[in-house]
Amino acid sequence: QVQVVESGGGLVQAGGSLRLSCAASGSGFSINNMGWYRQAPGKQRELVAVFNSGGRTNYADSVKGRFTISGDNAKNTVYLQMNSLKPGDTGVYYCRADIMKSSGYSYQYWGQGTQVTVSS
Repeated sequence: QVQVVESGGGLVQAGGSLRLSCAASGSGFSINNMGWYRQAPGKQRELVAVFNSGGRTNYADSVKGRFTISGDNAKNTVYLQMNSLKPGDTGVYYCRADIMKSSGYSYQYWGQGTQVTVSS
């Protein structure tokens, strides 16, 4: 069984910073990618940033230059440093781990989400 757990959300004023963490735990798997997605009220879930096991990153245009994703492959952990936050960044942030099990099959596991609220 694989578990994905996020932490680090909260309430911050516009212009402030937050750091989110996400850890995948379990056994018998390797991670291909870990990424952050967010969902604002009344909107669809969208990609924020992705970190792959090779260290490559990808960002949504709306967060480029403000957010930085990084990872620790040994700990199966990914971080999202969010700077210069805007009210439009408000939403529930979800971590997703794209894994391959020892069986050779690939799966996606989602965390429970963490709320980020940016006040104006």
